[in-house]
Amino acid sequence: MSKTAPKTLKAPSKVGIVSLGCPKALVDSERILTKLRSEGYAISPSYDGADVVIVNTCGFLDSAKQESLDAIGEAMSENGKVIVTGCMGAEAQSIRDVYPNVLAVTGPQQYEAVVNAVHDAAPPAHEPFLDLLPPQGIKLTPRHYAYLKISEGCNHSCSFCIIPDLRGKLVSRPVNAVLREAEKLVESGVKELLIISQDTSAYGVDIKHKTSEWRGRPVRAHMTDLAEALGELGVWVRLHYVYPYPHVDQVIPLMAEGKVLPYLDIPFQHASPKVLKAMRRPADHERVLERIRKWRDLVPNLTLRSTFIVGFPGETEEDFQFLLDWLQEADLDRVGCFKYEAVNGAKANDLPGAVPEDIKEERWHRFMAAQQDVSARRMEKKVGQTYDVIIDDVDDEGAIGRTKADAPEIDGSVYVTNGHDLTVGEIVRVTIEEADEYDLWGEVQV
Repeated sequence: MSKTAPKTLKAPSKVGIVSLGCPKALVDSERILTKLRSEGYAISPSYDGADVVIVNTCGFLDSAKQESLDAIGEAMSENGKVIVTGCMGAEAQSIRDVYPNVLAVTGPQQYEAVVNAVHDAAPPAHEPFLDLLPPQGIKLTPRHYAYLKISEGCNHSCSFCIIPDLRGKLVSRPVNAVLREAEKLVESGVKELLIISQDTSAYGVDIKHKTSEWRGRPVRAHMTDLAEALGELGVWVRLHYVYPYPHVDQVIPLMAEGKVLPYLDIPFQHASPKVLKAMRRPADHERVLERIRKWRDLVPNLTLRSTFIVGFPGETEEDFQFLLDWLQEADLDRVGCFKYEAVNGAKANDLPGAVPEDIKEERWHRFMAAQQDVSARRMEKKVGQTYDVIIDDVDDEGAIGRTKADAPEIDGSVYVTNGHDLTVGEIVRVTIEEADEYDLWGEVQV
C-alpha cells in the first residue's frame, strides 16, 4: 500500500517595513502589517529576505522629508521593490522625481491602497490547511452569486435621503482591488456578480477615475471600464443602483455584446418635474424617455428596474397622475414603490404640503395596479421563448431559478416544473409555458 506524500506547504510571501515619523505613523504601520499577516504574509526583519519593502514616510518638516528620501533610497538599493506610503506620500511626484522606479506611492491612512500594492508586487499564497479564511472571504449569499461592492458613500444631496450623513461622501475602491475580488469570487464558484454601491455610475469620480494595473494592462476606475473588465470573467454581471448620468449610455453596447447582463437598476423615484425638483433629483422626464427608447433599440431584451416614491411632500393629484402616465410610456419591466416616510435628519421634512397617510396609501395601490398591468403585458411576451435560467433552489416540486432579467430577492422567479434533477447554481435553458405579473413557469429543454 503506497503512502500519500506529505503535503509541501508554500512559503509565504515576506514583507519588510521601515516606519518613520510620529506614533500615529507607527500605528498606521501596525495596521498595515496586521492586515497583511491576516492574509498569510510573513514579516521580514531584513531587506534581503523581503519580497517587497514598505517605507512609511514622514513629511512634517523638510528634515523629515530628507530622512524619508534617504530611507527610500536605502530600500531601493538593498531590495529594489519598494512601496512608499505615509505623509510624504501625499507628495508623490517629489518622490518619483528622485526614485521613479518605486512600485507605488500612497498617502497617509490609505491602508487598502498599500495592501493592494503589496498584492501586486508579491501575491499572497493562500494555504487552506493553515488559513482560517477562504481567499474570497466570508459570504452570506449562496455560493453561485455574490454582491460586489465598488464604493461607499454618495455625493448626492437628495432631500429625502440621509445616506451621505451616515456613510459620508463617495469613496471608490481601486479598480484592481475590485477586479481581484471578483476573480476570487469566480474562482470560488460564483456565477453571478451583482455590482452594488450607493451610486454605481459615479464610481471613480472621487479618485478622478484613477488607472491601475489588472492582468498586465491599465484599467480606469470608471463604471464603463469596470463593466467591460468584469465581462471578461465569464459570469453574469448585473449592475445595480445606476444613477442616470449621460455616460450610462456607454454601458449599453457592452450589453449588446453580451459582456454584462442586459439589466439596469435605475432609481428614477418620480416623473413629475415639480416633485423631482423638490427631491433634488434630475427632472428631464422627456430626455429619460428618449434614452430608454434608444437603449431598447440597441438592446431589445434590456430589462429596466426602478423604484419610486409616492406621497412625497407637495405631491398633488396632478403630479401623481403625471407619474402614472409616464409609467405607461416608460414601460418598465420591474418596479418597486414606497410610500414616503419622514426620515430623521432629511431635508424633505421641512417641505410644505405633507400628504395625508390615507392618500399615500390610496396612491400606492393605484401605482401598483398600473405597474402590474405593464408587467403582465411584458411578461406575457415571454411565453413560448427559451431563456438561460440560473437555478437558486431545488425541491420536490421542481426547481426555482431566474432569467437574466431577474435579480435575486427583488425580482421574479422561474419555476421549472421538470427541474427535480437540477443542481443549485446550474445554468440551463428553459422554455416558458406560463406567466403572471411577476413570475414565469416552464420546462428545461431536453
